[in-house]
Amino acid sequence: MPEISWDDFQKVELRVGTIMEVEAFPEARRPAWKLTVDFGEELGVKRASAQITDLYAIEDLVGKQVVGVVNFPRKQIGPFMSECLVTGFVTGDGPVVLAVPDRKVANGLRLA
Repeated sequence: MPEISWDDFQKVELRVGTIMEVEAFPEARRPAWKLTVDFGEELGVKRASAQITDLYAIEDLVGKQVVGVVNFPRKQIGPFMSECLVTGFVTGDGPVVLAVPDRKVANGLRLA
């Protein structure tokens, strides 16, 4: 794995946000949810597609804080425009476990 510099790491805006809304995404090639995430006053609300249906039901996600990359370019995913990347860990057999803060923090805080 190539090393990166501190400057490279600082280019990635990893921020915490709260999932406000979750919708089914039946048009996705692989099962996914459409998420609406509040990243605080500075960044506002962003939408993301997340392939996390194996481990998370809608009722598990609303109100949950997650870590997202907020400075990727927008990406068209079928009929949906994704504005951020919600992060997680891919387990050995495929399901994704979300990266989350272990305590509630203010939306928009940057991962240090």
